[in-house]
Amino acid sequence: MAPINPDLQNVQEDIKNVIQDLYQVMVQVSNYDGAGRPTRDVLSQDIQTLDASLLTLYRDAQRLPTLPPSTSPSTTAPETNPSYAAAAAPKSADRAVPEPLIQYVENGRNPDIYTREFAELVRRMNQLARGKTHAFRDFRDVLAREMMGALPELREDVEAVVRATGGVTTEVGVAEAGAGEQGGTSGQQQQQQQQQQ
Repeated sequence: MAPINPDLQNVQEDIKNVIQDLYQVMVQVSNYDGAGRPTRDVLSQDIQTLDASLLTLYRDAQRLPTLPPSTSPSTTAPETNPSYAAAAAPKSADRAVPEPLIQYVENGRNPDIYTREFAELVRRMNQLARGKTHAFRDFRDVLAREMMGALPELREDVEAVVRATGGVTTEVGVAEAGAGEQGGTSGQQQQQQQQQQ
């Protein structure tokens, strides 16, 4: 087990003190009597104690090791920077393990199989999303072509929408839109060939 950093223990203790001081202030505020002098003095003292606790916490937290801005292995090795090693070590213990994986292992199954099944599921979901993306892209192009053919006065607006959604409008596509159904079909085939290249 890794040794516990004394600075970290100090910060934990400081946090407990701040919480206790906040509780004391809360109690004093709930019992506050504006006319009574002793209540005012006690509340003032508790607020000063809270202020001192927060200042101590801030100072102790400043002493905790932090990761340097550039943590590339070539420039900052743990051997040459002990604060890097101390700061990097506890972070690996904070990684969360997915609950379904824990249940999977508790049922006596191999976690490698879980990983493989999860990767296959993600691949299938990505393929489905990619298919939907392509279908919407094709629908956008067909709709734009048909709208430019049926409503030529909206051509600029349609082209702006197509460009804003990642599409490309070409003079060939616009000319084919007015050429009729047969010309539109060959234009669609040409666009698909261009996109595949």
